[in-house]
Amino acid sequence: MVVADRSALDAAVSEVKRTVKAVDDACSSFREDSELALLNASAGEPVVVSSLLLTAVRVALRAAGETLGAVDPTVGQVLIAHGLLPEFSPRVRPRIERVPGYAVVKLDQVSSSIELPRGVRLDLGATAKALAADMAAAAAKSAGGCGVLVALCGDLAVAGDPPADGWQVRITDDHRHCDAPGQTVTIAGGGLATSSVTVRRGDDGVTHHVIDPATGRAAAGPWRTATVVAPSCVEANTVSTAAIVLGARAPAWLQAEQLPARLVGTDARARHVGGWPTEGDDL
Repeated sequence: MVVADRSALDAAVSEVKRTVKAVDDACSSFREDSELALLNASAGEPVVVSSLLLTAVRVALRAAGETLGAVDPTVGQVLIAHGLLPEFSPRVRPRIERVPGYAVVKLDQVSSSIELPRGVRLDLGATAKALAADMAAAAAKSAGGCGVLVALCGDLAVAGDPPADGWQVRITDDHRHCDAPGQTVTIAGGGLATSSVTVRRGDDGVTHHVIDPATGRAAAGPWRTATVVAPSCVEANTVSTAAIVLGARAPAWLQAEQLPARLVGTDARARHVGGWPTEGDDL
């Protein structure tokens, strides 16, 4: 971020922190006091929710529809069963069953309410962090009066004018290890997201967090990492997650969507789709 003075920088950073906290308060699956946890605990009856949670759930449902269910927010109980999410009401861990499917979620825009059937738990992990990045970037740009890039654990959003040579982004299997084999690319706007099955694991140390809603189990396709550039971070994250789930069908789907993507296979080979540059890739 390049700003004219320190006060503008402080204002931009403050907006990022405020936005991230607000999204976490509303959407976290890891906090018993989040608004989402309260909604999940009230399954079976309509619950009036904040405009932020209503937006986040609406974004998740739209992502599910656009990917024909490949990215589905009703995977919460499956993630608990795999030990990938906490169970706030200690009981016998639920069996791994089919994912209910996003069509069971009733969202009423007029009353600002959401109703979940009993036994259904939402998890917004595939879209809420990306939504936070998009919102934070827009807020920081407005507060700082400059172009910004906000990065939240592999989800990046850009707002405003980029630096003269663009934003340089290093892509690896794990955002915490930028010196690992990968590729550095330049982006000027929109969003970039990386979905990976190499980092977050369940109780067995093998099951990962990207669930295939069709089976209720971890996606077992050929890709360990998918990175996508799109007009927004939400769209990039939706597509990168769907690519992991779609597996061998992903390259053709990405090509049809005309979105640049970098897919890394379980064989550690990189495949570039939709005009993604091949230069400088270590894999």
